[in-house]
Amino acid sequence: MGKKKVYSICGMCSVRCPIEVEVENGKAVYIQGNSHAGGIEGSLCPRGAAGTALTYDEERPQYPMIREGERGEGKWRRVSWDEALDYVAGKLTAIQEKYGKESVLFSDRGGPFRDFHRAFLRGIGTPNYNNHDSACARNVQNAALSVFGFGRKGVSYDLKNAKHVVVQQRNIFEAVNVAEVNNLMNAREKGCKLTVIDVRANVTATKADNFFMIRPGTDYGFNLAVINALIFGDLYDKEYVAKWFKDFDALKEFAAQYTPEWAEEETGISADAIRDFAAQLAEAAPSVLWHPGWMTARYSDSFYMSRTAYIINALLGSIGAQGGLPFMNKPGDVDRKGLNSFMNLYPKPEAKRVDGVGWMEGRTHFDAGPGLVHLAYDAIVSGEPYPIKAYIAHRHDPLMAYPDVDDVRAMWDNLDLLVSVTFTWSDTAWNADVVLPMSPYLERESIIMTKNGPKPAFQIRRRAVQPVYDTKAQWEIYAGLAKRMGLKELAFESAEDVWNFQLEGTGVSLADFDATGLVPLADAPLVKPVKEGSFKTPSGKIEMINEKLEKDGCLSLKPYTSPERPPEGRFRITFGRCVLHTQGHTLNNALLNERMSENVLWINTERARELGIADGDAVTISSNGHSGTIRAFVTDFIHPEAVFMLHGFGHTLPVESRARGKGVADNQLMPKGIRKYDKCGGAVAMQEHFVSVAKA
Repeated sequence: MGKKKVYSICGMCSVRCPIEVEVENGKAVYIQGNSHAGGIEGSLCPRGAAGTALTYDEERPQYPMIREGERGEGKWRRVSWDEALDYVAGKLTAIQEKYGKESVLFSDRGGPFRDFHRAFLRGIGTPNYNNHDSACARNVQNAALSVFGFGRKGVSYDLKNAKHVVVQQRNIFEAVNVAEVNNLMNAREKGCKLTVIDVRANVTATKADNFFMIRPGTDYGFNLAVINALIFGDLYDKEYVAKWFKDFDALKEFAAQYTPEWAEEETGISADAIRDFAAQLAEAAPSVLWHPGWMTARYSDSFYMSRTAYIINALLGSIGAQGGLPFMNKPGDVDRKGLNSFMNLYPKPEAKRVDGVGWMEGRTHFDAGPGLVHLAYDAIVSGEPYPIKAYIAHRHDPLMAYPDVDDVRAMWDNLDLLVSVTFTWSDTAWNADVVLPMSPYLERESIIMTKNGPKPAFQIRRRAVQPVYDTKAQWEIYAGLAKRMGLKELAFESAEDVWNFQLEGTGVSLADFDATGLVPLADAPLVKPVKEGSFKTPSGKIEMINEKLEKDGCLSLKPYTSPERPPEGRFRITFGRCVLHTQGHTLNNALLNERMSENVLWINTERARELGIADGDAVTISSNGHSGTIRAFVTDFIHPEAVFMLHGFGHTLPVESRARGKGVADNQLMPKGIRKYDKCGGAVAMQEHFVSVAKA
């Protein structure tokens, strides 16, 4: 068979970097970044490099299974694909006949490969597509909509040309997007400043010109003080504001009370430092990029943190600017036809979303696309506004992603069918009725994706190696279900047929991907100037006061509320990511587990001393009647009110021998946490919980 190179797309995290896979005698032996992809140029993060360990892991689901015994008992019956798909299709049909088309719920991890299974959902008539984003960036999405009238992906991040980058609730050098890291490092070499706002000195902070170790939960207050310093220090772009802002006077009046001196008391950051920071931003404007956040499911006002980050960018004229947040380009913006959508094969279901998003009082301002899955779970329990009886979790592990495993699992008790489509074991898969094992990304084709940006392109994931076990590609699974449920339009027989459907009329052929795996749709990056129609708000401007928000009872300019301080002897629990792991799904990866098998607890030096805890000691962390043992990492570089741990550890499944029993699961320390969410942004507020720490 010899050697060959296959161009594909990584699947180890949600970034999906273009890759090159070296295959020798039918086996994947080496992975690197696609050398033809701008910003990647051959580089890859550790997770991407460990993709071979995922493919050849004997501890992943290897064949379809139907549950025997009780949910979560771990008793399975191996079945053929025909039996598994017949079973799922039969159950879905029976449930829909009894409870209505809309009684099926679906959630995934979002991303560019959703179109096929979203078409399947349309075809069977349910409006209840969701993604994981209420545990991630829903606050950012809804904040962008409230200011610009378009979502967070309506602008891109021009890190390569930035002169000052600010990261807040975004750890850019650990939660790695390879192209973003490379572009920022290149900008730094050209003199770009970097500011980090965080409760601890993460890796990104170690590279920063300014590091503000902020009191946990006060990000919104800090941002209000920066707005005050920009406006009253006469540092904002007056021409831009005059032309593109609506209700600027309301913002000015509101911000007057939030002086840097006020913020010093509230956030712990000195007034002089805030004013100096504002001056640095003004000096770099408009090539300023204040990141609105990535995983912002943290505090009950994280929506307002993201909203004010967008407003600060706009005050500096960086929305639409090179080196700032230029408008995102789609194929049509460069006079090219986009891919054909499978979703257009079927009409949009008429039923209202079960989570109330887009129609229920208090929820009309939320983006209805993927909704808010944690609110959809309520209908499983209550049957209101109608029953949910079937749930498909596609590459999504809500029992790891959301707080309080037992609470979430109990909400699913009324389901007649729980299906997990997955390429790794997870708590959700273990509790499912049916496991449909998806081939890992090196073993599967996916639908062609569009990469929007300054220079939009089509990218393809081709199968690098044949499946090691009895698993199927995503499109094969849903085409198989479609065939059984009478959706002949989706019952494709080959990946080539899928791709040719997408490409028809675009002027691009499958052969065009052979050379590099990428097909650019423009010769050069395009930065569109701000003009009439750039903003999709009712006024056509950047709105300080948003009517939809106000109608739903959310003030556009919300007075700041000081966050609760931890009770005596307790800490606010915070968590985040690292470069070696993607949430919980890489913990059992042989290569990555070898390098990091457990998490540690960051604790402030002085607080640790008070508790008699030394660096490396085993400590017990407790809340919610749950406790775990974890090693202490004692450091000056975390705020005294907080402790920090990496997310995704503390696995308990017997099928994960490497990850089982290692470290502590942060989500178990958040009692009834799925019910605590940001009412204006929609995301769960997962860092509003307090824990006790003691020497073990």
